Amino acid sequence: MAPEEATVNSDLVSLRNMKDAPIVEVDDDVNAAGALVINCFPSVGFVSSIVAHYLIDKLELRLVGGVNHSKLPPMCLVQDGKPLPPLRFYTGEPICKLDKCDKIILIISEVKIENQIKMSLARSLIDWTVDSKSGISIMIDSFTKGDSEGHTILDDDNIDTTMLGIGSTDSAIKMLKDIGLPLLKHGLVGGMTGVMLGESRRRGIDSLAILAESNGGPMKGQPFPDARAAARIIECLDGLLPAIHLDPEPLLEEAKRIEKQIRDMMAVNLNSSIDDHNGPESMFG
Repeated sequence: MAPEEATVNSDLVSLRNMKDAPIVEVDDDVNAAGALVINCFPSVGFVSSIVAHYLIDKLELRLVGGVNHSKLPPMCLVQDGKPLPPLRFYTGEPICKLDKCDKIILIISEVKIENQIKMSLARSLIDWTVDSKSGISIMIDSFTKGDSEGHTILDDDNIDTTMLGIGSTDSAIKMLKDIGLPLLKHGLVGGMTGVMLGESRRRGIDSLAILAESNGGPMKGQPFPDARAAARIIECLDGLLPAIHLDPEPLLEEAKRIEKQIRDMMAVNLNSSIDDHNGPESMFG
């Protein structure tokens, strides 16, 4: 193949990738400059979903946008009689201890993101955070010690820890240490969290992940929400967001309430033809 033909083919591939890239659509009046970006994608025990719904309720975050892509599941979530896009953006202005942070952008999806669009979605989300001049990004996730569910954690130091952190840069790692979160020494982190952390490191962007160990494995073929793991993450976020501080017991009760809300959403499948072969895990897996 001649060099000219290789260049043309490369340009065509780049153009095709740009055309197929997920489109982030956020209200024009949203000022995300300096915002703390919290990403909550499907996780073991629905931990990230419980955390996200807790933050939306507690900080009174408002819906400001979503992501449009042909390969996202053709469905909408319904809450309080209103349809919601499967991958959406919320914002608000709580008190934040991070430098230059006076607002939050929350990105949430309860639906499973298919492998073939994870990289392009991660790049689109990171592009948006860079273009909007947002601040640090946090990925909320969970793990199990086994390799049959969720992320695999290789624990070689015999420390029984239920919270772990990962940072894409030295600055992100310092932030994790400042809030007293142990670092993951060795392990495999998949899903959107792994893809976004890897892409953040490649581009030199400050991102960190907060992971809680969850016991939310399947029960009778269905995943089991883990409110306690979610409560541990919310307490950890208190180091960054004093506006969400609560005593442990009321915090757990609130997480359990949201757990029930998510259970109710799982239990109602008004259109089973959406994804018959995956069932409820297509929405919350």
